[in-house]
Amino acid sequence: MVLDEPATRAPALRRRDMLAVMIGGTVEFYDFVVFSFFAVQIGHAYFPAGSAFASLMLTLGTFALGFAARPLGGLVLGAYADRAGRRNAMTLTLVLMAMAIVAIAVIPPYSRIGMAAPILAVAARLVQGFALGGDVAPAVALLIEGGSAERRGACVGLFSTYSNLGPLLGSAVGLVLSLMLSEATLDAAGWRIAFLLGALTLPIGIWLRRNLPETLVPDREPATQPGTIALMRQHKGPLALGLLMIATGSTSFYILQYATTFAQSVLHLPPSVAFGSTLVVNLVGAPVAVLTGWLSDFTGRRPPYVWSRLAMALAAVPVFAWIAADRTSGALLAGVAILSILQQIGTGTAWVWFAEMLPMQVRGRGFGTVFGLSLALFGGTAQMVVTWLIHVTGSELAPGWYMAVMCALGAAGALFMPETAPAQVARRGLATAAA
Repeated sequence: MVLDEPATRAPALRRRDMLAVMIGGTVEFYDFVVFSFFAVQIGHAYFPAGSAFASLMLTLGTFALGFAARPLGGLVLGAYADRAGRRNAMTLTLVLMAMAIVAIAVIPPYSRIGMAAPILAVAARLVQGFALGGDVAPAVALLIEGGSAERRGACVGLFSTYSNLGPLLGSAVGLVLSLMLSEATLDAAGWRIAFLLGALTLPIGIWLRRNLPETLVPDREPATQPGTIALMRQHKGPLALGLLMIATGSTSFYILQYATTFAQSVLHLPPSVAFGSTLVVNLVGAPVAVLTGWLSDFTGRRPPYVWSRLAMALAAVPVFAWIAADRTSGALLAGVAILSILQQIGTGTAWVWFAEMLPMQVRGRGFGTVFGLSLALFGGTAQMVVTWLIHVTGSELAPGWYMAVMCALGAAGALFMPETAPAQVARRGLATAAA
């Protein structure tokens, strides 16, 4: 249940406010994940190596480095959100993201500036990770604090679709570019267009977020507020369970976003089919998070989360076995669509469930740090890990096995989390009020 909330209620959010939160997140997430869609092409530009495997691993390692900065962004910008407000933190993250995405789009290739190219690419990627690490927590906090208590799941589920809409836009742009340009042109410079398109839309997100209402309602003077370490220790149980739950979702999510690279480097399918696979992943996953979040407002958070994770644990290996055996675009698209639906059922519940367990004054820091840490350790490394596993084992089922293990662990951990859905809490007499 939500603890230690101030008596003063935050201002209610309007529909346009929720739309502004989602649009800003969608644009930001597009800029962050489009890097992985063009991993093969970026590897050729910035990380030339003696083999295609080494070049790809260097690129995916840089992709993972962006996640390494996310815990720091979650802690620093999350603390800023708990002190200066949700709106200010969310606007700052978009400014930082704009600077990083422009840098990636214009850095010359290794053939022109040598080692400066990969160094600059890594630096820009770290700024991206820092920015996105500090964005999710204040956005989720704002939706919980300014939305209806009875519709929190639906509101946060709507926002979590940005994790699909951003990649959806990125894969759509990648598909269009792969159809319009030759492979040589796409490899040489076409991928930079996708980054520049993202940079052009960020000013819109910044303008929208600057007009959001502020939902942080301080319940004590800043000088008397507990420090970050004290607050983290006080809530270490929910933080640990939240880490496991979000790690499960982020691992599964980024393995599915890996479909573009898997299709090209393992199945040897054409780029148009590869980009089409992630287009399907995000197209079918986007509405599921909203529906599941809405459903969890009535059924509680635990049932949809646990059952979806168990189903995914059982389905992951058979689905990848089917894709590897069939090796057609039809099998690839159908298989990733099935797994995406199961993955998003859990995601639509996980974010609101974890955030509800944290009180307002630690929500930005707690959620942001745990979210960033789980992605740094698991989500950001997922694509590199499965690429390595496929290489050393020779098994094309490695992504399925990794996904299955993580989902089983997530389902087990969720059994120890308290129910937080206001309707269920009130029905069971576990609390008298919710923020």
